[in-house]
Amino acid sequence: MKKTSGAWRTAVLVSASILGTLLLLSGFVYAVRDVLYPASSLAGLPAAPDAAERAGRETVSLDVTALGDSLAKGTGDDTGSGFARRVVDLLTKQGAKSKLVNNLGINGLTTKELLPMLEEPGVQYALKQAGVILLSIGANDLFDDGQQLETRTEIPTEKELEKAIEGASTNLVKIVKRLHEINPEAQLVYIGLYNPFSDMEQLKEAGDDAVARWNAVAMEAMASLKGGRVAPTADLFTLRAPSYLSGDHFHPNGTGYQAIAERIVQGIAIP
Repeated sequence: MKKTSGAWRTAVLVSASILGTLLLLSGFVYAVRDVLYPASSLAGLPAAPDAAERAGRETVSLDVTALGDSLAKGTGDDTGSGFARRVVDLLTKQGAKSKLVNNLGINGLTTKELLPMLEEPGVQYALKQAGVILLSIGANDLFDDGQQLETRTEIPTEKELEKAIEGASTNLVKIVKRLHEINPEAQLVYIGLYNPFSDMEQLKEAGDDAVARWNAVAMEAMASLKGGRVAPTADLFTLRAPSYLSGDHFHPNGTGYQAIAERIVQGIAIP
């Protein structure tokens, strides 16, 4: 990694902090609107049509393909549903035509490992069949497969996190660009990272900083794509980590995945 001047690094950190704060605030807006206006959708999207409005319309498929790491797979959810199947259930309840095409989540997957997967014929087939692509990736790049934080005995240093974010962010940009090339018509939703140790003083600061910087990178990458969206989750787990996390204190439990699924669906355009 090239040596960076102090002024440049400060500017980058400030920018990431601002973008990260905006992403966190957007999460709070999601939560507040969900309470005040449960029937409306977000991010400038119109309210989902009710059953009467849908009558006589041609139903557009919102079939789902999920890919990425252990969150995409649903690790930690005793029901095995994760957010992918829960998103399908929520879309169906709102009157959309939706099914789970495939769940390509793999425990411990990194951005570097995901890139070559996108060239596999079977993966491309699953992606091309989807009206909605759910992407969860990046946590393993930042936190060394989660092992350093899961054991709670070693925290990645600032330099290690900076190096990880620099390399993985380049991969993320390539990933979302390739996904769009494979299926330009799909709604691509990136599930933002959260800090599962926000309730632990010795891990809170390092984790919060890394997550904020990474989510800022994700926001910028997704904003460049037509149909690209970020589903923020940091605020969900900052507020309710004990009740949303599974026994490993790293992955969501069923309640946590349900909250993520609801957040995802709030940003999906439903015809």
